[in-house]
Amino acid sequence: MAKGYRQGRIGEEIRKIISDLLLHGLKDPRLNSMISVTAVEVTSDNSYATVYVSSLDMGTDPEANKEKQEEILEAFNRAKGFIRSEIGRNMKLRHVPELIFKYDHSLEYSSHIESILSTL
Repeated sequence: MAKGYRQGRIGEEIRKIISDLLLHGLKDPRLNSMISVTAVEVTSDNSYATVYVSSLDMGTDPEANKEKQEEILEAFNRAKGFIRSEIGRNMKLRHVPELIFKYDHSLEYSSHIESILSTL
């Protein structure tokens, strides 16, 4: 089923609010690195919103990267209530979606593909 226009608009507005909170509102030291909200997907009934986040300052050690990803997701999950209240304050919605945070691996995947292509 195709993603509706309304879900796309709501997802984009949630992405903007969370990005602004990363710059000005969240005081967690685990979120001080270069973190980006890459996408937000909202379900058709607007009850859940999956927020994809990524960090731009990952190293080359896979174990350290995994730990950093878990720290970032833990920090977002701890701030979930505050983020939802800010979304509710900034958007006129009857029901603010429940937020699900996931780490976006597309940057690492694209760098992996780029390294494969450069060896050819």
